[in-house]
Amino acid sequence: MSLVHLPFTSTDPLSPAVAGTTVRAMEIGQHLMAVVLTAIGVIRGIGDGVGMPAAIISGVAILAWHTCGTILPSKTRSRNLAVWWLLGFAAIWIAAVAVCAEFVWLAFLLWLLAGHLLPLRWGLAFSGFVLAVVIVAPIVHHGTTSYANIFGPLIGGIFAFGISRGYMQLLHDAAERERLVTSLTRAQAETAELQDELALAQRHSGAIAERTRISRDIHDTIAQALSSIRLLAHAGAGDTEDPAAACTLEQVETLASDSLADVRRIVAALVPAELKDDALASALQRMLDRIHDETGIAVELHVDDSLPTLPTEVEVALLRTAQSALANVRLHASASRVVMSLIDADDTVRLDLIDDGTGFDQPAWEQDVDAGSSYGLRFMRARLRELGGGLDIESTPGEGTALSIHLPIRPGQASVTVADPTTQEMP
Repeated sequence: MSLVHLPFTSTDPLSPAVAGTTVRAMEIGQHLMAVVLTAIGVIRGIGDGVGMPAAIISGVAILAWHTCGTILPSKTRSRNLAVWWLLGFAAIWIAAVAVCAEFVWLAFLLWLLAGHLLPLRWGLAFSGFVLAVVIVAPIVHHGTTSYANIFGPLIGGIFAFGISRGYMQLLHDAAERERLVTSLTRAQAETAELQDELALAQRHSGAIAERTRISRDIHDTIAQALSSIRLLAHAGAGDTEDPAAACTLEQVETLASDSLADVRRIVAALVPAELKDDALASALQRMLDRIHDETGIAVELHVDDSLPTLPTEVEVALLRTAQSALANVRLHASASRVVMSLIDADDTVRLDLIDDGTGFDQPAWEQDVDAGSSYGLRFMRARLRELGGGLDIESTPGEGTALSIHLPIRPGQASVTVADPTTQEMP
């Protein structure tokens, strides 16, 4: 069984990117150790008068069992099976030691495997048992022993077990770094994607604001002027007795009426159609659609029709916070459904997000947040506080989580207390 690429254990987190030539060399070294120590036991056993067939059979049994750990298919890998394999290896080793005391040298391999496969407490107990066999074997076979036969294996066993545990810690640290790099890479990609969403939302909001400004200017100037011209022409045509002047004024009235109708069509084309396509709502819907496509979670978005146009900084804060909240749902909630609501609460806009996931123990979780272990949540709350808003979270184990983000529609306003988000029922 390889110390590096164990087919059974789930404790080996090393990824191919971390392995490299050093890990491969250690794997080969472990196999060479098994072959050399077994060969030493067979040769010295025959030299001490042990029957050749018994010595060879013992050596072959040890090597066959050791090799079995590396050739089993990956689908049989499990921690429990690895432990049973190690116990079987120890049983075969004890039988070989009963045949010949020279096989005690293989105890070093067992100590290495114990440090790799077993939890610390059980690994120490197993190593102590192996050391006891090593000390007792010379007494059983030769009736005596020496300090070298006691302290030599004791020091070697401590060294071998310590090396194995230290190596496992190195593997764990390397895997953690690998996962961290992967997480940072994914976060960078998501941030870039969010920046694109924000840029699109800002451009869209800017376009709407500019079209709205132009439509208001046209309505307040040109449309009003044309309306006045029409009224004056109509009044002048009724007061004059000059047929030519009356005809001219009627023509002016007609042209003003036609032009006013055109202006009103232009104003209508500039405003209503664009205002229906809200930038923030569209960005939130795209985020929900993405999480549905990637995870299969059912999603819903509800937006109040009365919601006014929001300042860009408010939309950005809501979008960023919603992205963080959806990332937590994806990673931790195990939810099957998410409902998001964008609510007009007078001078405050509220974004509620409710999932039917596993939930969590909120008091203990809040203690972790206060201790500074949840940087994402702290950043979310800090961003909202800068704009005078806040974040409320309610959760119970097994009953999902409700999150409510609230912000003043005009940054700088006092934050408005909102209703408990758990009172909102999932539609």
